[in-house]
Amino acid sequence: MKELLIISGKGGTGKTTIVGAFARLAKDSFPDEVIVLADCDVDAADLHLILNPKIKTTNEFFGLKKAVIDENKCDNCGECIKVCRFNAINVHEEQTKIDPISCEGCTVCFHICPKQAISMEDVIAGHWFVSDTAYGPLVHARLGVAEENSGLLVTEVRREARQIAETLDSRLIINDGPPGIGCPVISSISGVDLALIVTEPTIAGIHDMERLYALAKGFDVKTVVCINKYDLDDKTSDNIEGFCKANNIDVVGKIPFDKKVVESLVKGGLMIPPGCADHDAEGPAANAVRQLWTKTLNHLL
Repeated sequence: MKELLIISGKGGTGKTTIVGAFARLAKDSFPDEVIVLADCDVDAADLHLILNPKIKTTNEFFGLKKAVIDENKCDNCGECIKVCRFNAINVHEEQTKIDPISCEGCTVCFHICPKQAISMEDVIAGHWFVSDTAYGPLVHARLGVAEENSGLLVTEVRREARQIAETLDSRLIINDGPPGIGCPVISSISGVDLALIVTEPTIAGIHDMERLYALAKGFDVKTVVCINKYDLDDKTSDNIEGFCKANNIDVVGKIPFDKKVVESLVKGGLMIPPGCADHDAEGPAANAVRQLWTKTLNHLL
């Protein structure tokens, strides 16, 4: 079983659009096998918008514990208010209250309370789902409003995707990773077989790609690069290729800007329509993604 991760140093580079196209192409490449998909961008999940999944199971996700006050034990001494660095505890209508949104679960108030009136309790921080799509099972999630610990939720999504892949004897998992270099990305990148970095020819795009490559290198993960909308700035695209050449990174794809991609996304569809026999009718971007898929698969397998 191989695990492919598609990531980007910044948001908006077209990463999820490429993942959707890969899901479609993977079904063509392995018609007799099941390909497992996972959306690891739990803070802003959107892969389901283009894959139209049918949810089979919904599961609760519990993040870090949060403080809860037992009003029957609390004598409003105010000791917890003094030590809370997040201003999550205050007095309301003569009773000490804890704001669950402001609470960071640090446990200081739990340890300082002389009446043992504060306990640390599990709180539902989001949900994760197992769904069916036309291209294989999809594991995805939704983090609650103002909730954190998205790295833990990413780990849960990947664990479930692997279990499904093992059960179905799947040879490939395709992960749609989160942007950036933070905790969710670290949870997404550890242990994968190949990371495809999708970047764009902008100053921010090349800067964040370099940071993301350094992160992947630290985890000893092999990386390849795709330049999306490369023809919008040829000079910056050349700079990206120069960086890749200097660091022995294979540029496996250069996708041109194509209005057909925008039109397909507006309709909530894939950039490579299912069942299309005329590849020329799909547009230059779709043809470039087909080549990208072939080269990425060669690196992966």
